[in-house]
Order: sequence, then C-alpha cells, then structure tokens
Amino acid sequence: MANTGFLSLCAYGRVTGLAVEAGAGVSHATSICLGQTWREATYCLGVAGGFLSNYLHSLLMESPNNPSVLKALKKKTVIQLKKQCCYVSMDYEGDLYDRGFHHPARFQVPDGQWITLDKERFCCPEPLFQPKLVHQSSPGLHHLALQSLQKVPDHARRDTVGNIVLSGGSSMFPGFPERMCLELNALFHGTGCQIQVLASPERGIAAWAGGSMAASLTSFQHAWMAKGEYQEHGAEYVHKMF
Repeated sequence: MANTGFLSLCAYGRVTGLAVEAGAGVSHATSICLGQTWREATYCLGVAGGFLSNYLHSLLMESPNNPSVLKALKKKTVIQLKKQCCYVSMDYEGDLYDRGFHHPARFQVPDGQWITLDKERFCCPEPLFQPKLVHQSSPGLHHLALQSLQKVPDHARRDTVGNIVLSGGSSMFPGFPERMCLELNALFHGTGCQIQVLASPERGIAAWAGGSMAASLTSFQHAWMAKGEYQEHGAEYVHKMF
C-alpha cells in the first residue's frame, strides 16, 4: 500500500517534491517530503481521463460530423481519438476565437468512415486547467499544485518546488508539461522563483514504475505480507501491516 504521488516521485529518483498526477479516474497534486506524504497538502480534482473521454464525445456530438457515426462510437474508439488527436493549448482563449489557430485532424473509425476534429482537439483537455468549463467549482490542477506547495513547511518548500513531477496517462497530452510550467510560473510571478516541471516520456506509467523501484529496495523487504498471512487474517490485516 503506497501513495501514488510518492510512487510517481520515486520513478523520477526523488523522495521530496510535488507530484502532479492526471490519471484515468482522478487527478491529484501531492507534496511529499523525505518519502512522507503531506495529507493536508494533498488536493484532488474530479477531472481525469475517463471524464475527458466523455467530454470529447459530447463535444463531437455538437460538431458538423455525421451524428449517426458519432452516436455509434464505442468508448474504446473515443479513447483512441483522444490519445491520437487531442492536445493542450498554450493560449486557450486565443485559439478558441481565432480559427487560424485551429488545426483540424481526420480520424478513421473502425467502420471505415472519417471524423474531423477541429477545436475539439484542444477543448477536450482544457478542463484540467479550467474545470469551470464542465461546471465544476474546483480550481484547475495548476492552482491545486500551488495550494499544495503553500501547505508545505517553510524549511522543505524549496526542495519541493525544485522537484515538480508529472504523472499519469492524462499528463501525456502534447503541450501538457509546457502549459503546466507556464501556468505555475504565472502563479509564482514576482516571487523570484523560476518553476521547472519534470516530464518523463514514461510518465504515463510513473506510479507503476515507482512502485517497482520501491518494492525492490532493501528497506522495503520487511514490509511484505505473505499470501498465507492474508488468507489467515483477511483483508483488514493489510491496514495493520501498512
């Protein structure tokens, strides 16, 4: 049992920092100091991959594409559409109102017909930064990252700010790292602090990679629970052990 933010940090070879996770079911901003998760510095956003897939489908239903083709789209195909065609804009408002910055993309669905994505390409992931677009009152993920950093004790804040890492499949949108960096630097403007964001090409599976690394540490070996122990004591034994 381990916090996914901590495991994501492990994948980057760090034990202190801020993990900004955008996964399939939920997004988080979590500050970790020397391997310890600050619970009071953990913030959650209800916008993540599954939500964005549904949002993309609803955006497409309002597009000029053939409605019958759109209605027949399976969830698997919509996810594929999202992964292949969507990206994060550096200037959402500007791109939205200037069609010259729209870059249409065509996608062939399994039955052979074609769908054209226009502004939907960058509108789909925008709720990660502007949840109000989908009628959620939560601040965007960059604001949650700032709130998390503000809860970190002064003596640990510099190391935390210097190790901001991205994790999760929804952080894989092209432009996501650059936009996160841009937004955080805007929030830190005037503080004299230049924010850098670490974005591994393998960040989509960072938590799994970090889990593998943590489980391989010598210091972790005493924490294993044998299958026999689980069968003897039941599921509650997990909480006693960890």
